[in-house]
Amino acid sequence: LSLEESTRLLEAVEGENAVRDYAILTLFLNCGMRLSELCGIDMRDVDPKFQSLHVTGKGSKERLIYLNDACRDALQAYLRVRRDEAGQIKPGHQNALFLSTRHQRISQKTVQWMVYKYLEQAGLGNRKLSTHKLRHTAATLMYQSGGVDVRVLKDILGHEQLNTTQIYTHVSD
Repeated sequence: LSLEESTRLLEAVEGENAVRDYAILTLFLNCGMRLSELCGIDMRDVDPKFQSLHVTGKGSKERLIYLNDACRDALQAYLRVRRDEAGQIKPGHQNALFLSTRHQRISQKTVQWMVYKYLEQAGLGNRKLSTHKLRHTAATLMYQSGGVDVRVLKDILGHEQLNTTQIYTHVSD
Protein backbone atom coordinates (compact mmCIF):
# COMPACT_ATOMS: atom_id res chain seq x y z
CA LEU A 1 0.00 0.00 0.00
CA SER A 2 1.06 3.54 -0.57
CA LEU A 3 0.98 6.04 2.28
CA GLU A 4 -2.31 7.40 0.94
CA GLU A 5 -3.84 3.91 0.71
CA SER A 6 -2.65 3.13 4.24
CA THR A 7 -4.40 6.26 5.46
CA ARG A 8 -7.55 5.25 3.57
CA LEU A 9 -7.44 1.84 5.24
CA LEU A 10 -7.24 3.41 8.70
CA GLU A 11 -10.05 5.82 7.85
CA ALA A 12 -12.29 2.86 6.89
CA VAL A 13 -12.27 1.54 10.47
CA GLU A 14 -15.69 1.76 12.09
CA GLY A 15 -18.13 -0.19 14.19
CA GLU A 16 -18.29 -1.82 17.58
CA ASN A 17 -14.61 -2.82 17.68
CA ALA A 18 -13.25 0.26 15.93
CA VAL A 19 -10.78 1.23 18.67
CA ARG A 20 -9.30 -2.28 18.83
CA ASP A 21 -9.23 -2.69 15.05
CA TYR A 22 -7.64 0.71 14.56
CA ALA A 23 -4.89 -0.21 17.06
CA ILE A 24 -4.25 -3.51 15.29
CA LEU A 25 -4.02 -1.89 11.84
CA THR A 26 -1.82 0.89 13.21
CA LEU A 27 0.62 -1.66 14.66
CA PHE A 28 0.73 -3.60 11.39
CA LEU A 29 1.29 -0.49 9.29
CA ASN A 30 3.87 1.13 11.59
CA CYS A 31 5.80 -1.79 13.09
CA GLY A 32 5.89 -4.43 10.38
CA MET A 33 5.01 -7.23 12.74
CA ARG A 34 3.78 -10.64 11.71
CA LEU A 35 0.21 -11.81 12.32
CA SER A 36 1.34 -14.44 14.83
CA GLU A 37 3.41 -11.84 16.68
CA LEU A 38 0.46 -9.48 17.01
CA CYS A 39 -1.93 -12.18 18.23
CA GLY A 40 0.63 -13.42 20.74
CA ILE A 41 1.19 -10.08 22.51
CA ASP A 42 0.44 -10.19 26.23
CA MET A 43 -0.27 -7.23 28.48
CA ARG A 44 3.15 -7.64 30.13
CA ASP A 45 4.81 -7.27 26.72
CA VAL A 46 3.78 -3.61 26.49
CA ASP A 47 6.21 -1.16 28.08
CA PRO A 48 4.38 0.83 30.81
CA LYS A 49 5.47 4.08 29.12
CA PHE A 50 4.32 2.81 25.70
CA GLN A 51 7.79 3.20 24.22
CA SER A 52 8.10 -0.40 23.06
CA LEU A 53 6.67 -3.89 23.15
CA HIS A 54 8.12 -7.39 23.06
CA VAL A 55 7.01 -9.85 20.41
CA THR A 56 7.86 -13.47 19.86
CA GLY A 57 8.59 -14.15 16.21
CA LYS A 58 9.54 -17.10 14.06
CA GLY A 59 11.51 -19.77 15.84
CA SER A 60 10.39 -18.35 19.22
CA LYS A 61 12.82 -15.47 18.80
CA GLU A 62 11.97 -12.45 20.88
CA ARG A 63 12.53 -8.92 19.72
CA LEU A 64 11.75 -5.43 20.87
CA ILE A 65 9.56 -3.22 18.70
CA TYR A 66 9.71 0.52 19.29
CA LEU A 67 6.44 2.42 19.12
CA ASN A 68 5.90 5.75 17.41
CA ASP A 69 3.29 8.32 18.45
CA ALA A 70 0.58 6.78 16.26
CA CYS A 71 1.08 3.37 17.88
CA ARG A 72 1.20 4.83 21.37
CA ASP A 73 -2.01 6.79 20.88
CA ALA A 74 -3.85 3.84 19.33
CA LEU A 75 -2.72 1.43 22.07
CA GLN A 76 -3.62 3.82 24.88
CA ALA A 77 -7.09 4.35 23.40
CA TYR A 78 -7.59 0.59 23.04
CA LEU A 79 -6.40 -0.15 26.59
CA ARG A 80 -9.00 2.28 27.97
CA VAL A 81 -11.71 0.27 26.17
CA ARG A 82 -10.15 -3.04 27.24
CA ARG A 83 -10.04 -1.89 30.87
CA ASP A 84 -13.78 -1.22 30.78
CA GLU A 85 -14.37 -4.81 29.67
CA ALA A 86 -11.94 -6.39 32.17
CA GLY A 87 -14.68 -8.11 34.17
CA GLN A 88 -15.90 -9.96 31.09
CA ILE A 89 -12.57 -11.52 30.05
CA LYS A 90 -12.70 -15.32 30.05
CA PRO A 91 -10.41 -17.23 32.42
CA GLY A 92 -7.03 -17.95 30.88
CA HIS A 93 -7.22 -14.94 28.58
CA GLN A 94 -6.59 -12.08 31.03
CA ASN A 95 -3.01 -11.65 29.82
CA ALA A 96 -3.87 -11.29 26.12
CA LEU A 97 -3.49 -7.76 24.78
CA PHE A 98 -6.01 -8.05 21.97
CA LEU A 99 -9.34 -9.67 22.74
CA SER A 100 -12.13 -10.92 20.51
CA THR A 101 -15.80 -10.07 20.96
CA ARG A 102 -15.98 -13.32 22.94
CA HIS A 103 -13.56 -11.77 25.48
CA GLN A 104 -10.72 -14.18 24.75
CA ARG A 105 -7.39 -13.83 22.94
CA ILE A 106 -8.05 -12.74 19.38
CA SER A 107 -7.31 -15.43 16.82
CA GLN A 108 -5.24 -15.08 13.68
CA LYS A 109 -8.30 -15.95 11.61
CA THR A 110 -10.32 -13.14 13.22
CA VAL A 111 -7.56 -10.61 12.55
CA GLN A 112 -7.26 -11.76 8.93
CA TRP A 113 -11.02 -11.45 8.46
CA MET A 114 -10.98 -7.98 10.03
CA VAL A 115 -8.17 -6.83 7.72
CA TYR A 116 -10.00 -8.15 4.63
CA LYS A 117 -13.17 -6.36 5.74
CA TYR A 118 -11.47 -2.98 6.09
CA LEU A 119 -9.48 -3.42 2.88
CA GLU A 120 -12.80 -3.97 1.11
CA GLN A 121 -14.38 -0.93 2.79
CA ALA A 122 -11.38 1.20 1.79
CA GLY A 123 -11.77 0.16 -1.84
CA LEU A 124 -8.62 -1.98 -1.76
CA GLY A 125 -10.24 -5.41 -1.63
CA ASN A 126 -9.52 -6.32 -5.24
CA ARG A 127 -5.73 -6.44 -4.81
CA LYS A 128 -5.26 -9.76 -2.98
CA LEU A 129 -3.82 -8.01 0.06
CA SER A 130 -3.31 -9.68 3.44
CA THR A 131 -1.90 -9.05 6.89
CA HIS A 132 1.50 -10.01 5.51
CA LYS A 133 1.18 -7.35 2.81
CA LEU A 134 0.68 -4.82 5.63
CA ARG A 135 4.08 -5.97 6.94
CA HIS A 136 5.52 -5.33 3.47
CA THR A 137 3.82 -1.93 3.45
CA ALA A 138 5.38 -0.96 6.79
CA ALA A 139 8.84 -2.06 5.66
CA THR A 140 8.60 -0.35 2.28
CA LEU A 141 7.34 2.91 3.79
CA MET A 142 10.08 2.87 6.45
CA TYR A 143 12.67 2.37 3.74
CA GLN A 144 11.26 4.80 1.17
CA SER A 145 9.68 7.58 3.24
CA GLY A 146 11.28 7.09 6.62
CA GLY A 147 14.86 6.86 5.45
CA VAL A 148 15.44 3.71 7.52
CA ASP A 149 18.67 1.96 6.56
CA VAL A 150 18.17 -1.56 5.21
CA ARG A 151 20.37 -3.02 8.01
CA VAL A 152 18.22 -1.34 10.65
CA LEU A 153 15.11 -2.52 8.82
CA LYS A 154 16.49 -6.08 9.00
CA ASP A 155 16.50 -5.85 12.81
CA ILE A 156 13.08 -4.16 12.97
CA LEU A 157 11.54 -7.00 10.93
CA GLY A 158 13.40 -9.71 12.81
CA HIS A 159 15.12 -11.13 9.75
CA GLU A 160 18.18 -13.35 10.03
CA GLN A 161 19.53 -12.51 6.59
CA LEU A 162 19.88 -9.14 4.89
CA ASN A 163 18.79 -10.60 1.55
CA THR A 164 15.38 -11.40 3.07
CA THR A 165 14.97 -7.75 4.02
CA GLN A 166 16.02 -6.62 0.56
CA ILE A 167 12.88 -8.26 -0.83
CA TYR A 168 10.93 -5.52 0.96
CA THR A 169 13.02 -2.74 -0.57
CA HIS A 170 12.80 -3.70 -4.24
CA VAL A 171 9.80 -1.45 -4.80
CA SER A 172 11.86 1.71 -4.50
CA ASP A 173 14.98 0.35 -6.21
